Amino acid sequence: MNDNSSAIANESAPLSGLWWGLLGVLAFSFTVPLTRIAVADLDPLFIGAGRAVVAGGLATIALLASRAAIPSLRQWARITLVTIGVVLGFPLLTTFAVQTSPASHAAVVIGLLPAATAVLAVLRGKERPSQAFWWASAAGAISVAVFVACAGGGLGSFHLTDLLLVGAVICAALGYSEGALLAREIGSWQTIAWALILALPVTATMTVVSVVNTPVHADANSWLAFAYLGAISMFLGFFPWYRGLAMGPISTVSQTQLVQPVLSIAWSALILGEELSLSIVAGGIVVIGCAWLALKARVAAPGTARVRDAATASGVRGSEERAATECSTM
Repeated sequence: MNDNSSAIANESAPLSGLWWGLLGVLAFSFTVPLTRIAVADLDPLFIGAGRAVVAGGLATIALLASRAAIPSLRQWARITLVTIGVVLGFPLLTTFAVQTSPASHAAVVIGLLPAATAVLAVLRGKERPSQAFWWASAAGAISVAVFVACAGGGLGSFHLTDLLLVGAVICAALGYSEGALLAREIGSWQTIAWALILALPVTATMTVVSVVNTPVHADANSWLAFAYLGAISMFLGFFPWYRGLAMGPISTVSQTQLVQPVLSIAWSALILGEELSLSIVAGGIVVIGCAWLALKARVAAPGTARVRDAATASGVRGSEERAATECSTM
């Protein structure tokens, strides 16, 4: 474990993790509206893969400059999961989805992500959220599902676009939960950097294929949006996000992302001029309320019970020893 990962492990105040997580959420909240701008001129495959190539170049420079230690074989296997989840799966699926979906709609569907990340945190990280946490998370997920149904005109209007977005949510939850655990070992920014390096052969190939099939012609706004997606959404935004998740508990910090749809909707209105309907505003308020309740709920980190049991056992042994001493002196 290097110095960065040790610092993360030692800096375990829950409030600090939440602030780091919120900083990452702020960076990610521009992703959907800016992707919507980019797809107006650029091929979705070029955006989804090309932004990972840009981020991979930045990651290469950072790793070489810092002389970061090469991960072990076991760690490479886990980095592969991060690569599949947040470098390949999420960017590609969301990019194709927003071709036909309003950015505000896509942003709210992605609001399912915190609940999905919490489930994987329980399975992979062995965290033990309280019942109050699960109730709040479930309420947030249900409010998102109701929004999708109402915004689309009913449950029967669930489209392929929504399936792509749900698939993106599953991919991101996998990458977030595994990346958070890995960040405790190799550091937060190193985790996403190595994942980007691992994906470079695939993302570079897909980018070349896209350019050959669809010549690149775009205005300045599309290129600026693409630059943000590559530098911030795909790389720098993961620095505070993985740091916050690593400080944990993962399931709690992940709930900060419930506010991301609200932020993305606001940016969609300001940047894209999309209409803010009453249902969207109401849905955003409900989601923020669920996030607040989830953040206040208690989550037991892995090993908490073992530490508590050990302390109890130690106290019992101490009482027995004191009693024996008193008896021997009588």
